[in-house]
Amino acid sequence: MKHIIAMGGGGFSMEPENPLLDLYILGQSEKLKPKVCFVPTASGDADGYIERFYTAFQSHECIPAHLSLFRPPSRDLEAFVMDQDIIYVGGGSTKNLLVLWKEWGLDVILRKAWEQGIIMAGVSAGSICWFEEGVTDSYGDGMEPLKSLGFLKGSNCPHYDGEAERRPAYEQFVASGKIAGGFAADDSAALHFIGEELARAVSSRPDAKAYHVSLENGKATEKVLDTIYLG
Repeated sequence: MKHIIAMGGGGFSMEPENPLLDLYILGQSEKLKPKVCFVPTASGDADGYIERFYTAFQSHECIPAHLSLFRPPSRDLEAFVMDQDIIYVGGGSTKNLLVLWKEWGLDVILRKAWEQGIIMAGVSAGSICWFEEGVTDSYGDGMEPLKSLGFLKGSNCPHYDGEAERRPAYEQFVASGKIAGGFAADDSAALHFIGEELARAVSSRPDAKAYHVSLENGKATEKVLDTIYLG
């Protein structure tokens, strides 16, 4: 089956003492010790971010690796990706992530991997990238709508409760028709899609929630989704 786990925030990069979301991602693999590959493109392959990934995941039952486009692990990126069980995309600039992935053909490779059952996951930019559209701060001050890969229909907004501008910007973009309706997630919440349908929402914090936002009668309407606390 095809899996995408889109985190509004959380995981090792935001909650280093709370591994619940990361363990949930690992738990979706049928492997006892899955291969999990961190893709830090959106951060410019920041060394510190990569180090934090290894520090976190070396303490879990998995085989961690990372894919840098500045220092590629192989000339054959497709073979490298297809050898993984889980792809975990980090946060940063969604705009730069998309540009670099398309230049390297990684967007095509990741779609093939997803269609063949390799689990896709990510936080922030690593959440937005899977949808048709998203809300990003990649352009500097303020929020902007952004076209993305379109593995999943509709739009996405991470950090729904974590950044003051996100929620009103998303609602305004949906209400004005700048982007289609879709899904939002608080920090510490994640949306788990199986195939192209939302299977469940989960969280690593009791009060973190996920949402469906749609255009109704010219207004953005927000529906709080049932969110399973993993603790």
